[in-house]
Amino acid sequence: MGQGDIPSMTLPTLFVPHGGGPCFFMDPDGGPPEPMWRPMQAYLAGLIAGLPERPRAILLVSGHWEEDAITVHTGEHPRLLYDYHGFPEHTYQLKWDAPGAPDVARRAADLLRNAGFDTREERERGWDHGVFIPMKVAVPEADIPLAQLSLRADLDPAEHIAIGRALAPLRNEGVLIVGSGMSFHNLRVRGPQAEVPSREWDAALTDAVTDPDPARRAKRVAAWDTLPHARFAHPREEHLLPLMVALGAGGDGTAVRDHASEVLGWAVSGYRFD
Repeated sequence: MGQGDIPSMTLPTLFVPHGGGPCFFMDPDGGPPEPMWRPMQAYLAGLIAGLPERPRAILLVSGHWEEDAITVHTGEHPRLLYDYHGFPEHTYQLKWDAPGAPDVARRAADLLRNAGFDTREERERGWDHGVFIPMKVAVPEADIPLAQLSLRADLDPAEHIAIGRALAPLRNEGVLIVGSGMSFHNLRVRGPQAEVPSREWDAALTDAVTDPDPARRAKRVAAWDTLPHARFAHPREEHLLPLMVALGAGGDGTAVRDHASEVLGWAVSGYRFD
């Protein structure tokens, strides 16, 4: 769909796992990632084909950008931030040259301000790896413009759901709203010690996220820290908050878990709101 085309369908919203660092691109010769990352890679690679129509742009909120006020990136050609450490040298040369989407960013800012949110704009920050790593898999040709949205540093879950609700009109304007994070994110625990609690957490989170009653769903997910093993799964919740934005933007539609895999002993899920 071109920039001037009128979208004919409402796009879903997505919460996707973005992996660990440059996990999908560790082979300098471009070979496949380690086996545990391949189901997640395949899921990301199928995101666009699984939509009712190709989006004209993407609005993405990453777990790696926080500001005091919700902030949109209005740059036309953002650089990349290689904000991971200790990986092979070639992973600091990765490229994903999609254009920015300043029109979408400003439209998002208007929607947020109209909903009463203190909203700022900036154009100098680069795209962090929560953007370019999953999007390099999902949109390898880098031919869909993208605007990034920050989290708000207070990490208030109900407020981030409300932020998502304010952005919902974009779904009818050809914009795919994506939350990029991890449903489990505790770097201090890996392997067998994580397996049972992460599965129990994942089951409880999925039950809340897929609650068929939209109002109850929002309340249950906003109270995520009351779920079993919540602080084991997220000692700090920045990687979970993009889910709140995607859920809020998803409105009253159906919520499903559309990805499940296990990495590092963690049960990991992705969700779609139609």
